[in-house]
Amino acid sequence: MKISKSIKTLDESDIGDNLLHYDYNVNYLLSLMKKGVSEDDQHFLSSYRSFEGEVFENFVYEKLLMYAANSDNIEKFVLKGFHQDKIKSHANTLSISEKQQIVYRTKSREISEFDAMFITKDNELYFVEMTLVKSVLKLRKRLRKKKALLEIIFPNYEIKALIILNEGATGVRQLPPYCSVWLTNEFSAKGVLEHIVATDAKKLLPKKRVTSQKMIEAHTLKLHPFRYYNTISWITKMLRSHKKYVLDINFLMSQKVQRYHDLYNKFYVGYILASEMREELNLDKSIKDDHKVIVALEKKHSDEIVVTYYVQQTRKILYLYSYDDSGKIVKEKKDPYGITVTEVYHVNKMMDEHYFLNRAHIETIKKLLEEKTHPQE
Repeated sequence: MKISKSIKTLDESDIGDNLLHYDYNVNYLLSLMKKGVSEDDQHFLSSYRSFEGEVFENFVYEKLLMYAANSDNIEKFVLKGFHQDKIKSHANTLSISEKQQIVYRTKSREISEFDAMFITKDNELYFVEMTLVKSVLKLRKRLRKKKALLEIIFPNYEIKALIILNEGATGVRQLPPYCSVWLTNEFSAKGVLEHIVATDAKKLLPKKRVTSQKMIEAHTLKLHPFRYYNTISWITKMLRSHKKYVLDINFLMSQKVQRYHDLYNKFYVGYILASEMREELNLDKSIKDDHKVIVALEKKHSDEIVVTYYVQQTRKILYLYSYDDSGKIVKEKKDPYGITVTEVYHVNKMMDEHYFLNRAHIETIKKLLEEKTHPQE
């Protein structure tokens, strides 16, 4: 896949006013501007970067539509935004969200969102990531998760990624081999913002639409059945089903299960009582001694697997306890509406006394992980 000159140079001449027909999340940014907040202020910079990222994604999507229509290599291109029919998102399939993005979701939570997606004549399914980040190193975990999901639900395609960045982005050479990278000139969203704030904004040209038989709706792609919570329950059970060991390390490290690990990022293997972890995790006195601390195996972006802990205080209040590079405990409050809160609530209900762990068990698990992921030469 080679970048076109039109995309590289950010040529706007062939997309009309399409960029201005999108809805943008700018209320907070506009409130800062109204208050006269300096453009150097961190709140302003953060809000503006977020807005500029939205505009960049929409711009590149508009350009990719035309690129796909004229490409001999692309057979199908998934529509989103105002280009697709307004169909609400459906559980356990690819569909369009309320924000008109391409998503895969369970009944209650989005699992992944895709900036764009297309299929080539060589049976390759590309997902596209368009971003203005200066370093792509933090993208690796997100890319790994999206690739794993697509490999699970589309086993008959070879999954690849197209990453579209501004020139000057660092870390490109450290992206995995399945990633192709396009670098564009530096992007600016000032023109779009000026239109939004203008009191005498010009009358927009009608939306330009690309007509091609290649253009498809997300829900028409046939996928392999996948049940998110059923699968994580099955993995939890299998990890603890070895007759001799506290953890079935061979099951964990199998290719199939490691693909799921890329998707879920962490597996839950049992619980330990708060009384045993109070000192190490510096647990608050409000956490009773018999409270379950959920033990998880997290896969880091380096592929190292480490033990982490979750303490769920209420249905929506969840804390992750992990270790930094110096071995110090780090406490992090999780998004109350995120997928992890629902996962932990789900596995907590299924864990009976069979899933009980003590400190000796956890040391054994750490040793097994160390031996499997760092074998002696």
